[in-house]
Amino acid sequence: MPVNAVMSIGHRLAGVMLFLAIPIVIYILELSLQDPEGYQQVKALFDGLLFRAVFILILWFLAHHFLAGIRYLLIDVEVGVEPAAARKSAWWVIISAVVAVLIFTQVLL
Repeated sequence: MPVNAVMSIGHRLAGVMLFLAIPIVIYILELSLQDPEGYQQVKALFDGLLFRAVFILILWFLAHHFLAGIRYLLIDVEVGVEPAAARKSAWWVIISAVVAVLIFTQVLL
């Protein structure tokens, strides 16, 4: 499968998963802002391995969707439409999203 297709499928998947994650993120935010005990509950959630893995996955969805969206906006104004440039920008999105998640994880966790 061409890298453009992989990046496109990732963009769509990331968008759907971000949409599905909205209630969870809102609940966690509401719980953390409710009172000091709620904040401690959220802090305890972040100590769990499963929750950290889900959080990292959500970060990847956000980074990939954002960067792919910028790529598509540039393609809409006919920047990077040529096949070689499109392949290069698709690789750039995939690699940059992974690097962004690695940076975010070091900063946030």
